[in-house]
Amino acid sequence: MTAENQVVVRVLFFGAARDAVASNPVEISLDEPATVGSAFRVLTERFEDLERFGRSLLFAVNQEYATRDTVLNENDELAVFPPVSGGASHDFFELTTEVIDVAQVARRVVLPECGATVTLDGYAREWTKGRQTQCLVYEAYDAMALTEMQRLGVDAHKQFDIAHIGIVHRTGRLEIGETSVVIAVSAPHRKAAFAACEWAIRELKRTVPIWKKEVYADGEEWVAADLR
Repeated sequence: MTAENQVVVRVLFFGAARDAVASNPVEISLDEPATVGSAFRVLTERFEDLERFGRSLLFAVNQEYATRDTVLNENDELAVFPPVSGGASHDFFELTTEVIDVAQVARRVVLPECGATVTLDGYAREWTKGRQTQCLVYEAYDAMALTEMQRLGVDAHKQFDIAHIGIVHRTGRLEIGETSVVIAVSAPHRKAAFAACEWAIRELKRTVPIWKKEVYADGEEWVAADLR
């Protein structure tokens, strides 16, 4: 029996995340409303070694990719794992509804073997083609977006001489000046880092299922990606 207003969730760990915990699987009890984020906070309190992964770990609920905002229900199965095989161990691909710390994202790909890091900070601008924007709203097909970003990372390693790549994209409402996406690429030499970063933002706009709505003073509209 569980206490009133609590849910029990079964947690599975895979890859390097499994090595960081003492047992697998585990069960945890969470106060309602429970989310993947609240579950992970409980897990890091129990297994401190999980903190070394930062925000690079991925999640699935009942075998479907999930974000930290995904709601958890009684007897759900939560899986915790690093990026799938094919990506470098320090690569990361994330969606968030929280404000993005650009500097923190950039530092996550800085390693001793790298001579350069290039970071693209995409943020909400006030004027677009002569119309004044009040705010932006981003929507994503979360599970597919994460899968596509991981694929993009694998392709980046095949095409460019880079060490690591990280992409963090925000969803929900953004005020003018707030960051919508950060792409950070580290490489032994800056030329490859610049090229990979430019390629990655073009591919993200072309293939990753994330949509942008511009909200104006006189209306709103969903905007097609500008691939130029």
